[in-house]
Amino acid sequence: MRRLLTALSVSLALAAPVLAAEAPSAATIKAQAELKKTLPFEDRQDFDFAMRGYLGSLTDPVIRRADGGVAWDLTDYDFLAGEAPDTVNPSLWRQAQLLSKSGLFQVSETIWQVRGFDVSNITFIKGQTGWIVIDPLTTAEVAKAAYALVTEKLGARPIVAVIYTHSHTDHFGGVKGVISQADVDAGKVQVIAPDGFLEEAVSENVIAGVAMSRRATYQFGTGLAPGVDGQVSSGIGKGISKGTITLIAPTASIHKTGETLTIDGVKIEFQVTPGTEAPAEMNLYFPDLRILCMAENANATMHNVLTPRGALVRDARAWAGYLTESIRLYGGRTDVMFTSHGWPRFGGEVVRGYLADHRDAYKYLHDQTVRMMNQGYVGDEIAGRIALPPVLARQWFNRGYYGTMSFNSRAVYQRYMGWYDANPVHLAVLPPADEAGRYVEAMGGAAKVMALAKMAHDKGDDLWAAILLNNVVLSQPDNAEAKAALAGVYDQMGYRAESSLWRNMYMTGAAELRGGVTAGPSAGSSDMVANLPTAMIFDLMAVRLDPAKARDAELRILFVFPERNERYLVQVRHGVLIAEPAEAGVKADATLTLPRALLLQSMFTGAPLAPKVMSGEAKVEGSPFALQKLVGWFDKPAGAFPIVTRPE
Repeated sequence: MRRLLTALSVSLALAAPVLAAEAPSAATIKAQAELKKTLPFEDRQDFDFAMRGYLGSLTDPVIRRADGGVAWDLTDYDFLAGEAPDTVNPSLWRQAQLLSKSGLFQVSETIWQVRGFDVSNITFIKGQTGWIVIDPLTTAEVAKAAYALVTEKLGARPIVAVIYTHSHTDHFGGVKGVISQADVDAGKVQVIAPDGFLEEAVSENVIAGVAMSRRATYQFGTGLAPGVDGQVSSGIGKGISKGTITLIAPTASIHKTGETLTIDGVKIEFQVTPGTEAPAEMNLYFPDLRILCMAENANATMHNVLTPRGALVRDARAWAGYLTESIRLYGGRTDVMFTSHGWPRFGGEVVRGYLADHRDAYKYLHDQTVRMMNQGYVGDEIAGRIALPPVLARQWFNRGYYGTMSFNSRAVYQRYMGWYDANPVHLAVLPPADEAGRYVEAMGGAAKVMALAKMAHDKGDDLWAAILLNNVVLSQPDNAEAKAALAGVYDQMGYRAESSLWRNMYMTGAAELRGGVTAGPSAGSSDMVANLPTAMIFDLMAVRLDPAKARDAELRILFVFPERNERYLVQVRHGVLIAEPAEAGVKADATLTLPRALLLQSMFTGAPLAPKVMSGEAKVEGSPFALQKLVGWFDKPAGAFPIVTRPE
């Protein structure tokens, strides 16, 4: 049953490019120089804020996992010095330099952050007896190293509470690097999160987890080596640490805006902001300190309304509305603001101006997308037209290092209108490779299309060159010359991209065109698996059922988990798996009684259940072949499926 849990555990790493990338073209060099003239590079306020309160970093820059592998190397981004090379957009280079600052930073008399140890920040707030920790990074190894650095510089203090601002892994995954489940169970540590956190945290990427994980390798450039011709940033942080993802369930939830808690003498007011950057998210205000934590609702870049890796579309209108609420509730009584990514901002006027201008960017995105939509423009047309007013676009924190106006406007369109643009020609569509082959044939064959692409590339019209070459590659996936040419075009588009994610995706595409797809599944998070609602386990089974294997067969299996007092009847009919809670006495072809952990272990590790039945840990009543039959109908997710070519 291991195949069932691939969605929970797959983490892919693409191989480094086999062939060298293209040198920057004349068009790329010109574009970099022209962009540099349009932005206020003389503004050094962010550099001041990013380094303010620096207290030092680790003596040994390499943070290792238990197996000896590297979870994080603080020297990986040392190349980010001096002027931007022609292979990196100068605006993105500036952002990457700011995000490369790593170590312990004092934010106020009682607040410190460790930044640059992961894609996110970890914050330590000094209470009367110990530390309150906000957002303990992505993995336990880097969180542990951050806590050790705090202890080295500030002295030993216990952690009395952990606060998760929201339900994304980079804000809770390192929790067991700073606290233990035993201490939580003993009441020594509180774990506080917004209402709905646990369900959202374990569910966001489960059902479509394989596809999302594969696409995430493009978004974050996980197979690209950090460097001037590789990955330079993720826009909101350096990159993602490669350690152990953990989870401890909250002991308390925040349900509504205005709730307050006093933790170890520190008073905190909460603003609940569901449906913004995460389905479950909240901001924190410290009234006695006049300090505001904006979680990931405000950033040093425009964020994603829809992530390229895939997710449910976020609500740009609600996002702007909650920023307006933050200004109303806290703007007049805040002197310092910090966030879960990037660097703090100091001074009440600075904070208020930042929040208002950042809010205006999201509101403009939403309103102008909808305005053009109501004029009859479709998503791609809006994406080509929409741009922030210069007064907003010149603000560094509104630049598109992570999310972009182009991508986000299409997400707003999708939220309201869906994928269909109302043109009847798009009611029925050809598969991409089939359509590409017909275009290539209609244009006179691959050689002619490639010649046209070369002309476009030589003129710097790389978007058109990419479209032409993509058609050739999709229709002729073994055409090495076309793949090499498209990789070269993607190099130039990546060099020029201001968005770190666009750069990563272009350059990962180039790497895959040159070297093919390679993948290695890593061990998934057992904590995440253990916290799955039982119904979701069966949802995961349902999306793996191959109707070609099940055909017209029917099957009923009752799963009984005594320790949880849970009974689920799984039925297969018409190629569909349905699971629902079952009452006692329900009829089934077989009944499998076992601790739920054994089922999860089997799904997670592939360990057979037969020995557990023989030992008495699991019990089967009815047909002994029913479970074997069910497992035989499941499809194995591809995991390492191609993206720039198509699955066969």
